[in-house]
Amino acid sequence: MIEQLKTFVQVAESGSFSKAAEKLFISSTAVMKQMNTLEKQAGIPLFIRTNHGVSLTKAGTAFIKDAEYMLQYFQESLIRMHQSAQTNRHIVRVGTSMLNPCKVLIDLWNGISDLYPQFGINIVHFEDDAHTLPTTHRMIGQSLDIIAGPFLTDNLKDYYRVLELGSYRVCFAVSRQHRLASRKTLFVKDLYGERLAVVNGGNSAVIRDMREFLKMKHPQIQIKDVLRLYDLDVFNRCEESNTVMLTLEAWADIHPSLVTIPSDLDFAVPYGLIYPLHPSKEVGQFLEIIKEMQGNVLPKVE
Repeated sequence: MIEQLKTFVQVAESGSFSKAAEKLFISSTAVMKQMNTLEKQAGIPLFIRTNHGVSLTKAGTAFIKDAEYMLQYFQESLIRMHQSAQTNRHIVRVGTSMLNPCKVLIDLWNGISDLYPQFGINIVHFEDDAHTLPTTHRMIGQSLDIIAGPFLTDNLKDYYRVLELGSYRVCFAVSRQHRLASRKTLFVKDLYGERLAVVNGGNSAVIRDMREFLKMKHPQIQIKDVLRLYDLDVFNRCEESNTVMLTLEAWADIHPSLVTIPSDLDFAVPYGLIYPLHPSKEVGQFLEIIKEMQGNVLPKVE
């Protein structure tokens, strides 16, 4: 009915079915069909049709003001509905950075967001700096609700809850000028005689185990311990010094001058969501949806 009213007002203003069709981006046949249906529903002619165009009958003239009012009321009603929906919408604040990208969560959510219109996501950027990242973590539950990324700190569970979503393969990154840059896969023995930067400022058990494995089984590799958190400065220094870097597949595009190459190491770093020990009710509901989605059974949230 609303579309018929829009078409009726446009025909009245244009004085022609064809001109109205052009402005509405539909065919003249569709316009005439809509107006014939409207007249049939009204039970009285609304247009005087001539070879020179159309004009309103007395009934059509009487109806035009009501039609315009109904269209205006409909638009105002839509605005009120959207405003009401926004008032009841829960915004989840998700932190993101180059090394802690929220894409994995956004991709999950975009697949089901239409089922849960009461939730929205606000992306909050933070810097990947080894000195400020601990402060950023303390923002979880305050100015941030969730951070998505790899779990590279073993004591996370002492201060936060975590929801594991998967794992990232361990890779090696080298400068584009490095002798190994063209390899499709790097085997550990390919690194004999090379310096390998291993970052473990977060005291990750996975990285610690890899470091010990390499030192014991492959002493021909010069392990360069980096006792700090992963940040962009580590990537820069490895590129400048032509040092091989232990990295993750998720960070393949971090540094344009480094090439990330899959390794034959049988290690993987878990990734997922970090959130407060005591999240708000709304954030808790949002996380329950994500948890259930992993089991392919989506819950109904009131």
